[in-house]
Amino acid sequence: MEYSDYVVLRMIGGKHPGDPYARPVYRGFPPAEGGDLRVEVESLAKRDVVELRRDPQVLSIAPPMPVRLVTPTATEAVEAPIEGTTWGVVVTHVAESPFTGHSVTVAVLDTGIDAEHEAFQGVELIQQDFTGEGNGDGHGHGTHCAGTIFGQEVNGFRFSMAPGVRRALIGKVLASDGSGSTEQICRAIQWAVEQGAHVVSMSLGFDFPGLVDHWVSQGVPTDLATSRALEAYAANTRLFDSLAMLVRARSALFQGTLLVAAAGNESKRHIRPDYELGVAPPAAAEGFISVGALQTAGEPHNALKVADFSNTGPNISGPGVSVTSAQAGGGYVAFSGTSMATPHVAGIAALWAEKLLVETGRLDVVELTARLIGRATKEPLAAGFDPLAVGAGLVQAPLQ
Repeated sequence: MEYSDYVVLRMIGGKHPGDPYARPVYRGFPPAEGGDLRVEVESLAKRDVVELRRDPQVLSIAPPMPVRLVTPTATEAVEAPIEGTTWGVVVTHVAESPFTGHSVTVAVLDTGIDAEHEAFQGVELIQQDFTGEGNGDGHGHGTHCAGTIFGQEVNGFRFSMAPGVRRALIGKVLASDGSGSTEQICRAIQWAVEQGAHVVSMSLGFDFPGLVDHWVSQGVPTDLATSRALEAYAANTRLFDSLAMLVRARSALFQGTLLVAAAGNESKRHIRPDYELGVAPPAAAEGFISVGALQTAGEPHNALKVADFSNTGPNISGPGVSVTSAQAGGGYVAFSGTSMATPHVAGIAALWAEKLLVETGRLDVVELTARLIGRATKEPLAAGFDPLAVGAGLVQAPLQ
């Protein structure tokens, strides 16, 4: 009998209140107290998968599929000395906010981090490797994203959204070549939630072409390989739908966690205006905040445009072109991509989270989402922008 690996999402002990026969979580209802989220990988035969779907504790099953980082579309060297503030800091008004992310825990699921970089001194970095490579950042993508979220001001240079963050969870889910799997991402999300993350930032996406190529390399005909990849793509999208639903439902009784992910860089508006691809999973999964990228023509930053590469249909947008942040190995570098817009939104989500914690003593994800999306603005966007391409508009920090 042929066996294959599957990612199995379980909810242990959380049933709809008053209904002992209900599935562990109904849409719109929180898990009962004592409910426990579990992401497991099991080797199953096809008939076992059918049986397992009948288990009331099992919410979703999917074969692991490859993921890749949302690769920056451009890299620009930044020479020292560097000072002042980045344009992302200016247009989001974070420097004017009384909030800095103090008492908020942020998780960055990426290629790891250069923990020795000067921008992270004074921050407690809790690292967990899901790749088998060990901690650290052999790529640089994760270091850059983390810097935009909580990098410390260095020699008068301000480039981060939430420099008051003092505890950060660094889940290394992508290897040095930028590759990973949905299984690693799911386990990392579970870990981040269990470790108390208020905000989780992910700049990665499903690698559908990579999965097709894998099957073809195994001698599978192209049409069959494509069909198998489509099946895995759909199953994994449903998996992340369910995972996000559980994370959000959990906030009704426990601490809330907001999931933020990059929309993707596959659009090519520079070739033709309608060359637009939709938001890629996991950002497209229900319950994630998807982030698109904006670009500026320069000061006074009052005519922002959608970045040519930014996928259409995000929930919200952030600065994503020529974004300067920490470089693995030391110094600073400017990248472009929805990967760079995402940590802007995640960092500002940390500011709103701090505000809610101060006001109410707890974090409700529904209210955090409402504040984050509701306070976005379209005022600095150039005339003629496509509303679908920017979502609610440019993310904004709380000013009082």
